[in-house]
Amino acid sequence: MILSIIIPHLKGKDILEECVQSIYDNIDSINFELIIVNNNSQDQSIDYIFKKFPDCKIINSKVNKGYAGGCNLGAKHALGKYLFFLNNDTVVTTDCFNFLINTIEKNNKISSVQPKIKNFFNKNLFDYAGGCGGYIDYLCYPFVKGRIFDSIEQDIGQYDKESKIFWASGTAFLTRKDVFNKVEGFDESLFAHMEEIDYHWKCLLLGYDIFSQPNALVYHKGGQTLPYGSSKKIFLNHRNSMILFLTNNFNLSYSNIMKRIVLEKLTVLFYIMKLNLNGGYAVIKANIWLLLNIKYLRKRKKQFNELYGSDIIISSDLMKKFSVIKKYYLHQKKKFSNLN
Repeated sequence: MILSIIIPHLKGKDILEECVQSIYDNIDSINFELIIVNNNSQDQSIDYIFKKFPDCKIINSKVNKGYAGGCNLGAKHALGKYLFFLNNDTVVTTDCFNFLINTIEKNNKISSVQPKIKNFFNKNLFDYAGGCGGYIDYLCYPFVKGRIFDSIEQDIGQYDKESKIFWASGTAFLTRKDVFNKVEGFDESLFAHMEEIDYHWKCLLLGYDIFSQPNALVYHKGGQTLPYGSSKKIFLNHRNSMILFLTNNFNLSYSNIMKRIVLEKLTVLFYIMKLNLNGGYAVIKANIWLLLNIKYLRKRKKQFNELYGSDIIISSDLMKKFSVIKKYYLHQKKKFSNLN
């Protein structure tokens, strides 16, 4: 079997139905299986989908394992050479799978490929979560081609060239199953948000490349499971970003740690000034979590160093040496093409 499509699902009958229908409409002649991971859904959507699409494979979990755990559970049951992880609030378009598979098969050192991801509700805009592929700066702040923080670009073909990226969005990406197993899947301690960055960071350190393939297109509704701006989403993003910054980063220095701490404090102030007290509290809560889990951070750092070594330098074309916050807020560089 060539392809295993894995969708972790918590809730939303209509969004899941449209997603699955788009897969069957655009899979062409590819030998595939569809795996839907039931993350303890309570709305009967899984029963409905299985009745309408009896060929799909349902994997049930007694608890909500999050994106990371749900995808890992699905991958354990996958038979395909390639795994395609897909959010349940997406719509796949014509030839998407063919473009992705053709790209990954160009070179055995390509671990993952991301399609262009655009906004379902405003199809002229890139999607918040994916755009045309992701990067991070040296302080571990992520951004994508087509979206930096809250500034989302119109798609006018400016990022239509196939290119190397640091990370492919968990919204939709194709990866090799053997590489996924080598990395031991997603880190379930992250639960959700930035686990795909962690995964692709490890792929890069193992010598693989990650590509964006803009000829493949997926539309994303976004925020259907966990709304944008929710305190839980803010907490997970800040906590997980700091975890990766402190444990994945071989070039960690005291000065960079202090810079990141200052920026965390400024973020709290930013939310307070916007009268978003829940957002500010979520950032504070994330940093308190880190202080209370220093033992976990030390253990993760030690394991990371043992598995991936400490002498590998990721290209500055992928991990940017500048601060994206400084570029965005001080220099008003709000488009990816203006950052360099």
